[in-house]
Amino acid sequence: MKNFSPEINIQGQLGNLDWPIFIIVLLITFGSVIYGGRRQKIPNSKNTNQLGLLDHLVMGRQLTLPLFVATLVATWYGGIFGVTKIAFNQGIYNFVTQGVFWYVAYLIFALFMVDKIAPYKAVTLPNLLEKMFGRKSGILGAFFNFFNVLPISYVISIGLFIQLLFNFSLEQSMLIGIGLVLSYSTLGGLRSVVYSDLIQFFVMCTGVALVLILSISTFGGVDFLKTSLPESYFQLTGTNTLATTFIWGLIALSTLVDPNFYQRCFAAKSPKIAKKGIIISTVIWAIFDLCTTFGAMYAKAIIPQAEAGTAYLTYAIQLLPNGLRGFFLAAILATILSTLDSYLFLAGATVGHDLPPKKHQGKKRFIMLGTVASASLAYVLAIYFKGDIKTVWKTLGSYSAACLLIPVVMGQLLKKRISDNHFVLTCLAGVVSTSWWRNAEHYGFAANVDEIYIGSLTTIIFYLIFYIYSQNFIQPKTIN
Repeated sequence: MKNFSPEINIQGQLGNLDWPIFIIVLLITFGSVIYGGRRQKIPNSKNTNQLGLLDHLVMGRQLTLPLFVATLVATWYGGIFGVTKIAFNQGIYNFVTQGVFWYVAYLIFALFMVDKIAPYKAVTLPNLLEKMFGRKSGILGAFFNFFNVLPISYVISIGLFIQLLFNFSLEQSMLIGIGLVLSYSTLGGLRSVVYSDLIQFFVMCTGVALVLILSISTFGGVDFLKTSLPESYFQLTGTNTLATTFIWGLIALSTLVDPNFYQRCFAAKSPKIAKKGIIISTVIWAIFDLCTTFGAMYAKAIIPQAEAGTAYLTYAIQLLPNGLRGFFLAAILATILSTLDSYLFLAGATVGHDLPPKKHQGKKRFIMLGTVASASLAYVLAIYFKGDIKTVWKTLGSYSAACLLIPVVMGQLLKKRISDNHFVLTCLAGVVSTSWWRNAEHYGFAANVDEIYIGSLTTIIFYLIFYIYSQNFIQPKTIN
């Protein structure tokens, strides 16, 4: 059996078939972006701007089931170095916190929320909030939306990938990566993103499946892992407490206010396609998560001294034969790009469509400037977080789940809803309480209480107070 090294020069591992296959996959991906841009519809009518914007942001609401599944699945895995790091360090705890909790949230969205949002005919999540509550709520939602989709962790991921491949510094690698994505992310709106996601979907799913299949055939199945890894790697909470584990459950519920979910549902040809697409995607996500989780566990068993964040890639490159290594590298890059370009597109759309005054909303130059500004800010914050993907997820996910989740979900599920001003006050109260608890010193029992619990409790209390008040004094807002 060949010896695996915890540190490798990836370029030195690549054979004569790897680079051509890697480049071919990239060229096909970029070709799909150009194809999507050329298919963008520019209507010839008095409503050209409005219809053109509809095509740019939601593909004219013509997203079919296969494309829906491909783009939704592909969009979710740009942080592959983050999830494989957790699996390398904690085993199946990763599948629970980064998988099972999220599947529950996906199914809640499909079964209870898709039909609720469809009648509003919105194009973005902030646009939906404006229709539900009012203009102030839409603007506040746009700020939350912006930081929720700001692709900080995915800039880190693309930086780690390029650093491993070419030995640049992380800062240089992140700059090259974000520049590459920025060069094509505004070409054809959501249509270009979806067509590139279709290619990336097949590449990334095939790549991670190959690693698991070859791992099992080379080293054996679960019995091998059980004899090679600590017992905690097979416990649902790993080495963590239940309270710490369930924090990820609340963060997973932030899916219910995730702009990418809403964007895809707004673009679907019908609510039925959106619901069916989410359910099918959940099954594929579960398979993908099993592949990456067990793949990283094999990496821990074979090269335990490897750097946790890149151990999965280091292991896979040494495991795979000539040709498949290039394909796997393309799969990892596709996994990152499919998320990075989606999030960057939405961040730019938020700045260009949701935040400007009505008369400037949706103008192409604002969306392009918004995309450049979003990319620049994501790069700066990626440096600030020092390449720590898990910290980025925890920080931004906590604010999204604690401050925006309750008002948005309750507004969709209850017959009456709170007013525009009350929505803003509820969300801001969550921001204040989350920030205060995050930065305050705690002792005893309080030291184990995460800020996400405090923020969520605050928004629940404020929402209930305003909701009770609205039962007598506020009429429900009708759909526009």
